[in-house]
Amino acid sequence: MKTDKIKINGLNFKNRLVVSPMCQYSSRNGCPSDWHYYHLRNLLETGAGSLVVETTSVSSIGRITKKDLCLYNNTHLREHKKLVKYLKKIRNVPILLQISHSGRKGSAEIPFVKKNSPLKKKDGWVTYAPSKIKRDKNWPLPAEMNSKQINNLINQFKNTSKLAFKAGYDGVEVHMAHGYLLHQFCSPISNKRIDKFGNNLQNYELHKNIIKSIKNILPKKKIIGARVTGSDNLPKGIKPKDCIKLLNILTKEGLNYACISSGGIIPKTKMKFYPGFRIKMAKYIKQNSSLLIRTSGLINNYVILKKAIKHLDFVAVGRKFINDKFFLLKNKKFKKLGNIPEQYYYCFN
Repeated sequence: MKTDKIKINGLNFKNRLVVSPMCQYSSRNGCPSDWHYYHLRNLLETGAGSLVVETTSVSSIGRITKKDLCLYNNTHLREHKKLVKYLKKIRNVPILLQISHSGRKGSAEIPFVKKNSPLKKKDGWVTYAPSKIKRDKNWPLPAEMNSKQINNLINQFKNTSKLAFKAGYDGVEVHMAHGYLLHQFCSPISNKRIDKFGNNLQNYELHKNIIKSIKNILPKKKIIGARVTGSDNLPKGIKPKDCIKLLNILTKEGLNYACISSGGIIPKTKMKFYPGFRIKMAKYIKQNSSLLIRTSGLINNYVILKKAIKHLDFVAVGRKFINDKFFLLKNKKFKKLGNIPEQYYYCFN
C-alpha cells in the first residue's frame, strides 16, 4: 500500500495521509484561540504525515463568520507564528494553511449556532461575488466585483500567503471549492460575467493570477496547493472535465497539488454521500492531470482508506480523526507509518 514517504519541492512528508482542514469558528479577533492549540495538538497525534489548518480569511469581508481565523495583519501574524512554533515542537511534520475568501457565502451565522443562515443586516457586512446572484433565496444579494476589486483580491491572497510563510507554515492551500469566492468564479451557476473573469471563456484568469502571484514569493521548501471542485453535482454546474482544464492551467503557474472536492455552490445539490464518494472522480481527474492529487469525503474506515491511497497521491481524513483519534494506529497495516510518538508506540504493539 502506498503510504510511503514523498518529497514535494524539497518538503518531506513521512506518509501520504493528511489531516483535513476543519473549520472551528473559534478565533479570538481573527487569531488562533486556546481551542486551536487543544484541537490541533490532538490532530497531530493521529499518525497522519501532515496537517492542514482550517481555512483562514485573507480579509475582513472574506470571512464566513465573525469567528473565522484570519491572516492579513501583523497581529494575526504574531499569533499564527506562536501556534506554528507550538505545534512544531510537538510533532515536526508539514503544516499547511488553507486560505480563502468567502464571497457571497460570508456574513453568516456560526453553523453550530444557526446552520445555513446569514447574519441580520445590522450585524453583518456587504458580501461580494462575480455576479449579482444570491447563494439561496434567504441570503442577501451580493455586490458584483469590479476589475479593481478583483485585482485587489489577488494581492490579498498574495499577502496572506507571504504572512503564512513568515509564520512558519510549510505551504498554503488556496480554497477554490465549497462555495467560496474562487469557486463562485469557477462555476457557471454563480458566474455570468462576460469579461476576462467570466466563466464563459474558461481561461480561469483570476485563479491563474492568484497562483502565479504566490509562486513569485514562494520560499524554498514551501508548497502551493488548492482545494478544487470536481463537480457541482448540478446539471449546469462544474463537471470533472472543467476541473481538469483548471488544474492543467494552474500546474503551469506553479501549483504543486490539488485536493478534489465537490458540491457547495448552493446549500443543497444532488450530491450523494457514502464512504469514499469522491474517490472515483478524483482518480479520473488524476489520470488526466500531471498534478499530485488528494481527496477527502467520508474516508472513515480501513477498506475505503486502502482503496483511496491505492489510486491517489494523498488522502485527507477529517471527522474520523475527531471521533476516533487513533483509528489509524489501531490497525496493523498502518501502525508503521513512522509518526507514532515514541512514548505511545508500545500501546499499539
